Amino acid sequence: MGNIVFNIALGRVAHLASLPEANDALVMVPLESSGLVADSVMRDYDDLQALLAGATNEQTTMGRKTLTGVTVTVDDTNDRVAIDCADVTWTAATGNAVGAVVICYDSDTTTGTDANLVPLTKHDVTLTPDGSDFTLTISDFARASSAA
Repeated sequence: MGNIVFNIALGRVAHLASLPEANDALVMVPLESSGLVADSVMRDYDDLQALLAGATNEQTTMGRKTLTGVTVTVDDTNDRVAIDCADVTWTAATGNAVGAVVICYDSDTTTGTDANLVPLTKHDVTLTPDGSDFTLTISDFARASSAA
């Protein structure tokens, strides 16, 4: 599950994950382990371009992944909403070590830029690519609940 929800996305993750737009998507962006800023700093970025303009670098060799099988489930028993997706696999992963992934909302995958990608959640991941396939097993990448 996510280590942080970006301030810009508080209360919006479930809504954005469930939008049925023709060209929108959730996109996972791997971040290099060196240069990752603290969560308290990272959560204030309002778009992917701003996040990557500082010390944090995208791990571009492995590439971004569009999430598939995204589901938003209302759990009345536990008074929360769970957001899940299919596991993500990078085939023959190479490049610099990964320290985290960020899931972003892209409102238009056909024309957008990094300034249009809204960061939703950040997940700590430890991965040193060695040419092997790497699968990130995902079970509810985010949950939202009301504070009673």
